[in-house]
Amino acid sequence: MKSAAHRTLGGMDAWDPLFIDRSPMLAALRAAAAGLCDADWPSVAALQSVVDRAAVRTGSGLALRLLPPARSGPDAGAYERRVFERGELAVRERNWHDLFNVLAWLTFPRAKAALNARHCAVSGNDRHGRRGPVRDALTLFDESGVIVVSVDAALLQMIRDFQWRSLFWTHRADVVRDLRCMLFGHALCEKALAPYRGITGRGLLFAIDRDFLELSLPEQLTHIDSRLAAQIADPQALLRTDQLAPVPVLGVPGWCADNEDAAYYDDRTYFRPGRRVTPIERA
Repeated sequence: MKSAAHRTLGGMDAWDPLFIDRSPMLAALRAAAAGLCDADWPSVAALQSVVDRAAVRTGSGLALRLLPPARSGPDAGAYERRVFERGELAVRERNWHDLFNVLAWLTFPRAKAALNARHCAVSGNDRHGRRGPVRDALTLFDESGVIVVSVDAALLQMIRDFQWRSLFWTHRADVVRDLRCMLFGHALCEKALAPYRGITGRGLLFAIDRDFLELSLPEQLTHIDSRLAAQIADPQALLRTDQLAPVPVLGVPGWCADNEDAAYYDDRTYFRPGRRVTPIERA
């Protein structure tokens, strides 16, 4: 099946210099993408220059280096260990998925480093070449993660309880005022290039104080990056995929024109009642 980006942009290698403005869902990555508005794809060397200026480092303290994926041999199946032990991040040319991964490293450097370090710390528990539940959870957040912060505990509870209409429509003004969502997962960011009903993020929830909402977006991102990194590094956090809260991101006010109509939230194939979950949350 072709990806959303492939369907809309005419091919996985079709470049759009205005890609970062395609969706308000990509707002958190705009600063990192600010210099990538040329007529063609940024080269890996150009991306490396941006990474170098930001002094991005892995959890092992190595400077992050962008290199082609290993074609064969033991490195082909050791993506995370290659990052941690050698500072080498595999990046394919002319590839949206890998471009968004680099932008995530630039936007959330501490959290991405913590994810990589945790992968390597628990990889010894893998059996028969299969990831265990912790690495499954880490991978799910890395690919599809969304960060949800709010000053109102009741709004976070509605996410845990799958109360989507109540959250996004009945309490719409409260959500706009008191809650923020930020995409983290690079696969989720890729889908935002051509949004379709059904896109669902996997959320980590954070309680914040109102002062946070007065910060600039770069200040908010720095704050969240630090808190997220600490949570990911916690060996008692992210033990299973069901600790990540499903979030139908196109329900967020302002993220989809169709959700200006209350009837949009009646689609139970997207806004599912779901099971009650207990996602991780940090005060």
